[in-house]
Amino acid sequence: MTIDVWAQITTERMAREPWLATLNRWIGREEGTRPTVASTLEAMDQAGVDVALLAAWHGPQGPLISNEEVAAQIDAAPTRFRGLASVDLRDPMQAVRDIRRLADGKRFVGVRIVPWLWDLPPNDRRYYPVYAACIEAGVPFCTQIGHTGPLKRSETGRLIPYLEDVLLDFPELVVVGGHVGFPWLDELVTLTIKFPNFHVDTSAYTLRRLPPAFVDYMKGIGAKRVMFGTNWPMIAPAKSLEHIDSLGLSDATRTAFLSGNARRVFKL
Repeated sequence: MTIDVWAQITTERMAREPWLATLNRWIGREEGTRPTVASTLEAMDQAGVDVALLAAWHGPQGPLISNEEVAAQIDAAPTRFRGLASVDLRDPMQAVRDIRRLADGKRFVGVRIVPWLWDLPPNDRRYYPVYAACIEAGVPFCTQIGHTGPLKRSETGRLIPYLEDVLLDFPELVVVGGHVGFPWLDELVTLTIKFPNFHVDTSAYTLRRLPPAFVDYMKGIGAKRVMFGTNWPMIAPAKSLEHIDSLGLSDATRTAFLSGNARRVFKL
């Protein structure tokens, strides 16, 4: 089984965001092309991906992919999709209500907030009701770590002190940091040693482009913490996976990476 823990079916209003245009140019993706449920399933089938976690996106400008749109995507293929809800940090009580309403652990299996979109590091007070609600619902909090690909500040993706503060304040919170965490890989190792509820995914990287230090981490202390992700539609699953054999993973580590860790963390 293969599980993609970071994907989204982008909307037209998200496609109009200037930062997405810069990202498209960086990765060589043709602008104006948007995924659909059908094209997403086709891409998953080509790569042998069984389940994808589709994320809602909410930022200061409002919902770029709404929770309701993700719910409709799940309805279209309920055996292939699960959802990650998103919330408005400026309205903490509504954020808590939304998590309580949506995060049932079956259809919506987590909550994702992208710090660079808000220009707020994860130890900002506006996140803290969200963390409490995630713990209450029994679902992971998903975020981005490492540098920011779009033309936005990267500082919000630093693990220490920002994410470390959160893990210290909420020891029960399960956190999944997306996008590898480069260039702060030493901080990634430190948080893995220190916090048993901290995990990471490889989204936004083809496996061929993973930093050598991260591959070593996958084979060692990170073997039970790293999950596969694509950042679809920015990277297609088949493109991401095509060099998996070159990583030299053991059978057990490969299984944990492709599905086992995600099944455990997201209770799939």
